[in-house]
Amino acid sequence: MIIYCVWEHNGNDTLLYAVDYIGAYTRGESLEIAKAKMPDEIASYFRWLGEDVSDSMEVVIAGEKGSDLAIKDADSDVLFESEKVPLTADEYEKLKALALKSAKGFLTLYNSIPDKSATVIAERKTFYGQVPRSADEMYEHTKNVNEYYFAEIAVDADNGGTIYECRKRGFEILEAKPDFLQNAVIEGSYGEDWTLRKVLRRFIWHDRIHARAMYRMAVKVFGAENVANPFCF
Repeated sequence: MIIYCVWEHNGNDTLLYAVDYIGAYTRGESLEIAKAKMPDEIASYFRWLGEDVSDSMEVVIAGEKGSDLAIKDADSDVLFESEKVPLTADEYEKLKALALKSAKGFLTLYNSIPDKSATVIAERKTFYGQVPRSADEMYEHTKNVNEYYFAEIAVDADNGGTIYECRKRGFEILEAKPDFLQNAVIEGSYGEDWTLRKVLRRFIWHDRIHARAMYRMAVKVFGAENVANPFCF
């Protein structure tokens, strides 16, 4: 099984994205470290989908982008070549379903945590401010990219309600645009290029980053038997 990946890096710091499994990613202090983590990430992703995965995986670099961003903190602006292609209606519905499944899973994980203000994570500052440390902080941070991501492709969404509700409402607003499946490349904030395909990937990717952190933190505090694991980490 070949896993085609896009490699975004700043020096040795690496973000590695699976092209065909949107949102699946690894991070590492080098490309080699990130590649070594990818089979476990893909296995987790397939469990999340409820599908079987091959025992044999080969990671192949299909694209590369050097960056001045804080890659070690998951700052990213890469747009894949494959994310510039128009969508079919069927393809869009499948990708949207994954983005909504991800939001619903994030909400399930969050709701399962007994004390949402508890944390064992040390304070740390990144490019976007202090790292969210409690389940409450992680949930609010993850939910509140909704308005930002949709705005980058000229969709007037908001962050009201749950992470699932506001994301679903954003897609409904998007679908009122007659040409949304054309997947136009739009220059958004900070000169970063966006497409609908990129927004779909970014939602799932961002969910996985903070769901993994939330799950690991909650397991340390409450034990795995007391925390939901909808992402199959």
